[in-house]
Amino acid sequence: MEKSAKANRYFFGLGTVGRDMLYSLVSLQMIFYMTEVLNLSNSVMWWMTGIFTVLRIFDALNDPIMGFLVDNTHSRFGKFKPWIVIGGILGGIFTVLLFTDLGFRGTGYIIVFVILYLLWDVTYGANDIAYWSMLPSLTIDQKEREKTGAFARICANIGLFACVVGIVPVTDALTKAFGSETKAWFVIAVAIVIITLAFLCFTVFGVKEDKTFVVKQENTTLKEMFSVLFKNDQLLFTAISMALFMIGYCTTTSFGRYFFKYAFLDENMYSVFAGVLGVSQLAALAIFPLFSKRFSRKQLYAASTVLVVLGYIVFFFAPMNMIVIGFAGVLIFVGQAFIQLLMLMFLTDTIEYGQLKLGKRNESITFSVQPLINKIGGAIGTGVVSATLIVSGINAAPSPEAVTAGGILTMKLAMLIFPLIAIVAGYIVYRRKFKINKKMFDEIIAQLAKRGDLNLSEKE
Repeated sequence: MEKSAKANRYFFGLGTVGRDMLYSLVSLQMIFYMTEVLNLSNSVMWWMTGIFTVLRIFDALNDPIMGFLVDNTHSRFGKFKPWIVIGGILGGIFTVLLFTDLGFRGTGYIIVFVILYLLWDVTYGANDIAYWSMLPSLTIDQKEREKTGAFARICANIGLFACVVGIVPVTDALTKAFGSETKAWFVIAVAIVIITLAFLCFTVFGVKEDKTFVVKQENTTLKEMFSVLFKNDQLLFTAISMALFMIGYCTTTSFGRYFFKYAFLDENMYSVFAGVLGVSQLAALAIFPLFSKRFSRKQLYAASTVLVVLGYIVFFFAPMNMIVIGFAGVLIFVGQAFIQLLMLMFLTDTIEYGQLKLGKRNESITFSVQPLINKIGGAIGTGVVSATLIVSGINAAPSPEAVTAGGILTMKLAMLIFPLIAIVAGYIVYRRKFKINKKMFDEIIAQLAKRGDLNLSEKE
């Protein structure tokens, strides 16, 4: 069993390396692609600001429906893997199309983008929900979940930061090679899709689900789907806390390249900064299991929030000095790495809580909250970035040096102060409302076993 758990831990985690490269390309680089590569006008970007926000929030509401479909899937390959494959392939195709210059500008571009983005969002969401909702089906041991979740987050951050760190030098090199920025971005999109599909093979062919402890149940109805989402109070409070955190996280990370181009006045340092932060986050995730042995999740969340607050304050008042900015970034992203993993564990534990309270185990409907929240966070973050670029004068500036001091201050307020408020608010919601600790979780498992909803005898 130990050997099987380790194999699942590694094969599951490796599956998300490419997925997070792809997601970061679309969520973090799309606005830059529009403003700096396609050179869309202010009028179009105002439209895109509203469209991005509406599309992501609207499509986020479809994620529970996708979770409902996954939970009710019965195939010889299980309920998760078919959607991982379908979503991975179709999501990859639409990713390439999003970064293909079809020659449209103005109204034509807006219409084509809306269609392609909606298709990408639905298909990537199917893959994302199926992937992460597989995690609680691998084990009901909290510590093993932490180990598997930590390794998966390490792999996810490797993918994310590989894209963030490499995007500037790779696009520059490919632009010189092809003589066209649009061709360079197209090639990058194709390469990342290929990497995504290759790494997904680890999960699809390597992970073995443990179906012994889950008792078979009838399909979930649409009415029951809403009960899972709104009558599981711990899931609801986790969702609110996660949403506030992701709004802050997505807003800050989406500003990164703009900050170094227009405030720091050296865009190449963006890759250096991202590299330092990537190593910091990976190190934080690697040592998380050691800290979780000595401290409770509540203590870890409190300490992580303190690190984030200190980091944002130092960053806001920092001079344009890479050492000071890098130090602030390390504080922020080490804290955020811990918080992201803790959120994943909180969400996972609400599955058994909901099963006890509502009578059914719905991994995918529960985990549909994660992409829903990511999309809402990304939508609001993108909206804040787009509006700030226009209001601050950055989008219309003929050169980085032409941006005024007031414009830079506007960007820093949106990039640092607004996210800080959101992240702290998320912690306050968790502290006051979330109640599933180790003792309560063990009691839930025992009650589910006594009720006949879990086959713990199979685990002995």
